[in-house]
Amino acid sequence: MIPDLDFAIVDAAVPAAAAVPLLLFRLQVSNRVPTEPVQSVVVRAQIQIEATRRRYSPAAQARLLEVFGEPPRWGETVRSLLWTHAGTVVPAFGERTEVELPVPCTYDFEVVSTKYFAALEGEEGVIPLRFLFSGTIFYEGEGGHLQIAPIPWSKEAAFALPLQCWRELIARFYPESTWLRLQRQVFDRLYAYKMAHGLPTWEETILRLLEAGEQEGKEP
Repeated sequence: MIPDLDFAIVDAAVPAAAAVPLLLFRLQVSNRVPTEPVQSVVVRAQIQIEATRRRYSPAAQARLLEVFGEPPRWGETVRSLLWTHAGTVVPAFGERTEVELPVPCTYDFEVVSTKYFAALEGEEGVIPLRFLFSGTIFYEGEGGHLQIAPIPWSKEAAFALPLQCWRELIARFYPESTWLRLQRQVFDRLYAYKMAHGLPTWEETILRLLEAGEQEGKEP
């Protein structure tokens, strides 16, 4: 008999030490057929943000214009967003086990999910997530032979990620900063401006350009 696995996310945390920004989700795997012990499982997860499952303050709605458009149209435009993909390997177990599912996190504002998370800055509550699982189960079949079976596409789990957990991640890995990706052509022009005006930092370069634009807008 093929093991029948269920998946649940039971916790999430920011690791105490990590080389790259990531969240550690605690993945619980249960075997409905414990008489068929599992040798290992290669798990892959597509993680979606279920944006329709939370409320948004007027301030958050304003920051989400670039993602969902004008609030009067949100009944048509608000939908689930793909956040990222992740994977892990589950070692041998019988009835139930728990492992960590590491999820790398970007703060690139070219990515829609980053815009969504940033729009919730200062908000309370949770980020509703949906994990869609796939992968491969390795188990011992009749006669002791190793057998392989796919994880059915129907396997999924919901999890409410506390916004405080996301804020802790950003504060630890991106303190008082954000990342903005530029096309090389635009960067070269910005760099030339920085050097021509003898500006020591990128912050001062951008501030100089913003101040020049604001001053130009004030002129009659």
